[in-house]
Amino acid sequence: MLLTKASEYALLSIALIAQSKEPQDTKNLAEALKIPKSFLAKILQSLARSEILISYKGAKGGFILSKTPAEISVLDIIKSVEIKSANVFECSDSQNDCPGGNLKASCCFIWPCLNKLQGKVDDFLDSVKLEDLLNI
Repeated sequence: MLLTKASEYALLSIALIAQSKEPQDTKNLAEALKIPKSFLAKILQSLARSEILISYKGAKGGFILSKTPAEISVLDIIKSVEIKSANVFECSDSQNDCPGGNLKASCCFIWPCLNKLQGKVDDFLDSVKLEDLLNI
């Protein structure tokens, strides 16, 4: 999978947010997870733009979940923070993304298998909810 640190940090931070009743601020989350505050701030803003988190400003501000952990899938979280699609291979979403030089999309014999694998991975990640990760 072409997952980055952004996905890992998003999953870790959202787990901490889910376990708290109060909004969690970027500074405390970054310290607790030992990750760069500026990078985490971008991740949390992406999650807020995707309506996975709600952002509160001010002295007692921070982030809370916008939905229950049972309503948030791991796939939703990953899609929210990854710049590129979280594909198994570059071309697994579309034959048009074939990086194969001479192996143009029209003659690629492995794409149907990669596309099928991508579908299974996406289905699995969509079926795993934040609630499952937290063992609630």
